[in-house]
Amino acid sequence: MKYRRLGKTEMQVSVVGFGGIPLQRIEAPAAEKVVRRAIELGINFFDTARAYTDSEEKLGAALKNKREQVIIATKSMARGKKGMAADIEKSLRTMDVDYIDLYQLHNVKDKRALEQVLAADGALAALSEAKEKGKIRHIGVTGHIKDILMRILRTGELKTVQFPFNPVESDGARELFELAGKLDVGVIAMKPMAGGALTNAKLALRFILEHPVTVAIPGMDSPGQVEENAAVGSELRGLSETEREGLSGLAAKLGARFCRRCEYCLPCQQGIDIPSVFLIDGYYVRYDLKDWAKERYRDMDVKADDCLECGECEERCPYNLPIREMLKDAGGRLG
Repeated sequence: MKYRRLGKTEMQVSVVGFGGIPLQRIEAPAAEKVVRRAIELGINFFDTARAYTDSEEKLGAALKNKREQVIIATKSMARGKKGMAADIEKSLRTMDVDYIDLYQLHNVKDKRALEQVLAADGALAALSEAKEKGKIRHIGVTGHIKDILMRILRTGELKTVQFPFNPVESDGARELFELAGKLDVGVIAMKPMAGGALTNAKLALRFILEHPVTVAIPGMDSPGQVEENAAVGSELRGLSETEREGLSGLAAKLGARFCRRCEYCLPCQQGIDIPSVFLIDGYYVRYDLKDWAKERYRDMDVKADDCLECGECEERCPYNLPIREMLKDAGGRLG
């Protein structure tokens, strides 16, 4: 396995890491086998989140007696200081660890969220205090919106940035890569398989690792997937022109029905969070987390079937997506 320096954290992480979302759908004994196989093959970076139901619990159990061999990253959607402090304690208890290597502000997606986490009583303040007390070692951010991520990185408070990057979601990445390089911020590529839209993991990972990415974190729920992905990280090879053309063709094909979560479609006059509907639908369709996706959808204040079909979102969408039709499809599955 090859390793890269995760920016100014100075941690050496495996170029292929472990995304914790799929641990939700397998039983604890199976999760332990998957995680242990990852460690055997040199994977040392494990990413999970408070929002991933029992993923932290399963990961913590699987890493028992392996703590010093691994780097644990988790994250919280809390925006205030009190909520983040509580979530940090929950993560420590749930995973049964004394410290967490990287704690991330999860999905900072708009100006309001940015202002909340950066406020005097915001989530970043809680993370800074936890770092001073040795409960966490480094602070990072995750999100999907390049401009928001660049704004928070420029504060100089964060050491890592995690965002979607893959052969079909690469727009705007160059600017983020350049800023991360300038600030010596570690780059974590989530959604390397585009939420399941891509099926050739080897090609997708090889594409990602050709770029200034520190670690890619595919979700894995079987030893076979671990072995396939770890093999890419053990022998880094660039893509051939034929392979590159194939990925470009696939990106073009997916473009007609693929939400990049750029949020240009917002605001919806009905208040529908369109990108979030498609994100949840992706978990239903591609991750086979049907019950979990339906539960998240039920918690939404405004649903897809509240759409008035005014078409304003489609006019603003830079990818010309048939958003109204896609909302109907998603609502039919999730409702």
